[in-house]
Amino acid sequence: MEITLFQKCIFEFLGTMILVLMGDGVCAATTLNKSKAQGGGWVVVSFAWGFAVMCGVFIAGPYSGAHLNPAVSVGLGLAGVFPWASVVPYVCAQLAGGFVGAVLVWAYYKHHFDATKDNPDGMLGCFCTMPAIDKRGNNLLSEVIATFVLVFVILALGTDGNMGHAGDTPVGMGSLGAFPVTCLIIALGMSLGGTTGYAMNPARDLPPRIAHAILPIKGKRDSGWAYSWVPVVGPIIGGIIAAVLYLLVY
Repeated sequence: MEITLFQKCIFEFLGTMILVLMGDGVCAATTLNKSKAQGGGWVVVSFAWGFAVMCGVFIAGPYSGAHLNPAVSVGLGLAGVFPWASVVPYVCAQLAGGFVGAVLVWAYYKHHFDATKDNPDGMLGCFCTMPAIDKRGNNLLSEVIATFVLVFVILALGTDGNMGHAGDTPVGMGSLGAFPVTCLIIALGMSLGGTTGYAMNPARDLPPRIAHAILPIKGKRDSGWAYSWVPVVGPIIGGIIAAVLYLLVY
């Protein structure tokens, strides 16, 4: 049975929703007061984000390819390995999934948000990224480089040398392809996440930031709108650079 574009977008929505639910969920678990995981630290966050992406890929991978990230969709489209006409529908589905996932995190941890009124920055960090040192040029460069690595390695995973063969036909790893991407996300978090929180994904940052702005969270701060363009523009630039280099090299 042929899968329609609408059905693919449904899976992009579901995969991104689960990604953000579990990814922002670990931020809430390790940050909010009275959580049993409070103080879990950066290693826990990096591993959990990697596994969150893995779960999203398992859900969406067989049906939509599991981009789960506008920067990935744009990069794959520019690299010619994904139909450009599908990019905008995919991005809309990813943004919607990111918003719903963030709302679910708030509902799940509502009483813990209520108990954390003394830490408005931490509560914002449960939804979206903010820089460790607010230097917009360097922050943008961090997001560009991290997302470049993400998209370029994803593209490299699909090259002939990284795939098996059935006769002369290249064969991917199927669902096992989620595991290299999981390791990639974990490595990026540990290596390049310390400056900005490694958004690398507008759908993981902008829709949850909107959710933070409109949800009735007691004691919250502003939603960091002056910075909000960085984790949107940076990943898109990084994805484009990765696509261009991929076309030149491969």
